[in-house]
Amino acid sequence: MSADIIISVRDLQKHFNAGAVHALNGVSVDIEKSEVLVVIGPSGSGKSTFLRCLNLLERPTGGSVVFEGVDITAPRTNINLYRRRMGMVFQHFNLFPHMTVLRNLTLGPTELLKKPQAEAEGKAMQLLERVGLADRAGAYPSQLSGGQKQRIAIVRALCMEPDVMLFDEPTSALDPEMVGEVLDVMKELAKMGMTMVVVTHEMGFAREVADRVLFMDEGVIVEQGTPEEIFDRPRSERLQSFLAKVL
Repeated sequence: MSADIIISVRDLQKHFNAGAVHALNGVSVDIEKSEVLVVIGPSGSGKSTFLRCLNLLERPTGGSVVFEGVDITAPRTNINLYRRRMGMVFQHFNLFPHMTVLRNLTLGPTELLKKPQAEAEGKAMQLLERVGLADRAGAYPSQLSGGQKQRIAIVRALCMEPDVMLFDEPTSALDPEMVGEVLDVMKELAKMGMTMVVVTHEMGFAREVADRVLFMDEGVIVEQGTPEEIFDRPRSERLQSFLAKVL
């Protein structure tokens, strides 16, 4: 595997309902270090299932996922060790409501990475400063807006010092006026060279930030290319039809 490839996916299959539903039908793709890969497609196309198979939140029915040279789909692989190196941000923020923002951010580093509390807090405060929320460190999730919660969720993932960030429609649960503040944080991460795989309906973000765009439908990659190729010169009728509805 090339030293530049951080995740290599081969013939990924995912079936549900005893094989009645084929969510993924042989997806193969290589993701390079520092690449921003954006996955688009209609609802039910397999986008989120693909993303969740990358860190085995969904166990693939077949195929392989090689992460940093290790086949994490192989039996007896300690997936928790590798999952720590893949930050994940969901549609819903999943913050612990009874903990302050700072405690939400330091729980993983102190419990899983065994970092000293002072070191974990220092890192968390640096990251909060970067996303403009240092003044909310002592607040509880119920005191935050949706956009603030999602920025905190991104910071929580970054506190684990991941090699890859996975985003599963991170703005879809937000009010429209809060979307921009979350996308701005993601754009900043991209500029810093973070490897990112983003499932999103935000076509403007895909066009502006992606190095490569995958268009999925019915569990397969129908088309992939640069944002210019996908949005300005779509080849397949299926992609042309999709873009006509969303742009």
